[in-house]
Amino acid sequence: MPAPPAASSLSLKQARRLALAAQGFNGRPISEVKPAHLNRLIDRLGILQIDSVNAVVRSHYLPLFSRLGHYSPTLLDQAAWSHGRRRTLFEYWGHEASLLPISMYPLMRWRMARARRGEDIYQHLARFGRENQDTVRRVLASVEERGALGAGSLSTRQDKAGPWWDWSAEKSALEWLFAAGEVTVAGRRGFERLYDLPQRVLPASALQQPELDEASAQRGLLLHAATALGVGTEKDFRDYFRLNPGDSRARLAELVEDGQLQTFNVQGWTQIAYGLPSLVVPRKVSTSALLSPFDSLIWERGRTERLFDFRYRLEIYTPQDKRVYGYYVLPFLHNERIAARVDLRTERAAGRLAVHAVHEEEPGLDEEGMRALAVNLGRMADWLGLEQVQVNCGRVSGVRLVAALAGILGD
Repeated sequence: MPAPPAASSLSLKQARRLALAAQGFNGRPISEVKPAHLNRLIDRLGILQIDSVNAVVRSHYLPLFSRLGHYSPTLLDQAAWSHGRRRTLFEYWGHEASLLPISMYPLMRWRMARARRGEDIYQHLARFGRENQDTVRRVLASVEERGALGAGSLSTRQDKAGPWWDWSAEKSALEWLFAAGEVTVAGRRGFERLYDLPQRVLPASALQQPELDEASAQRGLLLHAATALGVGTEKDFRDYFRLNPGDSRARLAELVEDGQLQTFNVQGWTQIAYGLPSLVVPRKVSTSALLSPFDSLIWERGRTERLFDFRYRLEIYTPQDKRVYGYYVLPFLHNERIAARVDLRTERAAGRLAVHAVHEEEPGLDEEGMRALAVNLGRMADWLGLEQVQVNCGRVSGVRLVAALAGILGD
């Protein structure tokens, strides 16, 4: 889409500050995090990506810690999987598998309708839904009769399951029903989803709202993305809730024409950017935080490079001898830049947070920055209930980190 003539200009530093503030990194420290604090933050972000990797802690817990500090993970568990008034979130395909505020349920019903038609859904699930409606109906009847069920309690397969995508017919049916909105996630047993009917899990106020047409729902999602991103390109906005390019471009044009979004030229960006009208750029964003690899600040890797000059790739599935930075690497945000990356592991049996590598980004961390990293590692260990931080890397960065940790312990 060509840039409108009235597009405003932003420096890269201004775009970065807008992004950090929009993502909740400019708040004041909270001495005691309560459910209202957590819910306000998730309402602003619009989404938490769920991931099963537990190298440090399940990834959906980390973005809240990065922004709020020490909080009880039980607060998120209650918001996501409890019953009654404390439940404020639901699971669905938002940005991959995600937790979203229940208030956004109406904005996802068009996607559920598309899934029922076999559109905007993983191809193997679409094919399964077309070819196995008898199994789908049988599984749905079991959920209706028995209540919240995991796939394992329904499986009729006799052979041993293979890789994670080698699902039983019942698991595939449940996943099709979940994508189609016929069942939702009532809770989890460990990390296994337990599925139940939406009317037994979600409040009637969400389920009874009039269904929005696709265009209206997509505009709503893009406005949520604008709130959460501050400023971004069409691809940035599209990726936040994984919209199709054609839908995204059409809806953005409508929002600009209607005056609900404004266009911007950002220094160094080749694509036009969008944001809410009358954006206020913070004068400074002073914060330090370790980021989940699935944090919404950095999950769109191209945007991360444009904003922070930071190329980031997760190397979990890279053979060990080919990894550049490590298995589970958390970027370290410090004073408006991503200043380092830290390969971390939780060693619960030993009661420690293990640092396997520290890689500083140019121009490196000064002593104040290294101390800030040490403080964040100490806080994370305390939040995780671990007794110590152990530095296992012997490079210069590791030596400096050990000294910074010793200084903190000596304070």
